[in-house]
Amino acid sequence: MRTEQLEYIAAVTRLGSLRRAAEELRLSQPALSETVRNLERELGVDLLERKRSGATMSAAGRELLPHIVDVLDAVDRLRAAAGEQHRISRMVRVGTVNAATVPLLIPAVREFRVAHPLTQVEVVAAQQTDIHRALLEGGFDLGLVNHLEGDDMPAEFESTELVRGRPVVCMRPDSPLAARAAVSVDELLAEPLVAMRSGYVMHRYVHRLLDGRLPSFAYSTDGAEMGKLMVAEGLGATVLPDFSVVGDPLERCGAITYRPLAGDTPRILLMLRRRRAESVPRAARDLHEVFVRRARRLEDAPPRSG
Repeated sequence: MRTEQLEYIAAVTRLGSLRRAAEELRLSQPALSETVRNLERELGVDLLERKRSGATMSAAGRELLPHIVDVLDAVDRLRAAAGEQHRISRMVRVGTVNAATVPLLIPAVREFRVAHPLTQVEVVAAQQTDIHRALLEGGFDLGLVNHLEGDDMPAEFESTELVRGRPVVCMRPDSPLAARAAVSVDELLAEPLVAMRSGYVMHRYVHRLLDGRLPSFAYSTDGAEMGKLMVAEGLGATVLPDFSVVGDPLERCGAITYRPLAGDTPRILLMLRRRRAESVPRAARDLHEVFVRRARRLEDAPPRSG
């Protein structure tokens, strides 16, 4: 067994495709495939499930993944102890539903890079269900997702609460809704609505909020970032957690603003999730700690009004 075999299987797992892994590793796809199959024959298990849509970790592979990570981390520590200047850089992949991008995600990544200049950070926007699946399969190291207060926490993940917020209505400053101190459901129904697609917590929240009633006209989109852009372009209003809007560049420059929803609304929690495992790569563990530390600073910051 060779260390590069473990590096290769980790790359295939992370990227979800033999082709993409071969491109990143600068190998031919047949050479990479044969290397992985040699490792599978040596271990006596199929590490990957190969499908037309890509390669994903098998159940047996998921059980062995923590041990693979242990070996790779040990090799990294050995190289660092030996003073090797050209050790292999690693990548940490973060899946996000685009929540708290400006106040939390970007500062956390910037701080992490100072301590880990050789480690790449890949941030991938995805639906919550896709983030959970990628965490379980090893495609993501960390996931930033929204969670409705009162919902059950998924047992298969370690979940850390980062931020508590309230749902707000995001609109243009020239919208009639901006003249309100708070927006009622009836007032929201009278405006075109930019909704999140099914698979996002905010889609489920708005569906519950409207209680079967339909807005005057509705759009649907993937993620808060596109939703805010559509609002800025005058297509309608959207409902997002306040931490997705406050401090956003569009809010700072006056292209969008926000108002609270009238009445008693549940809190939206921003959660940091990772797969339960005995061993976590050091870089992913360090980035997790940076997120928690940054979130505590946000808690201590003075509140802003819309």
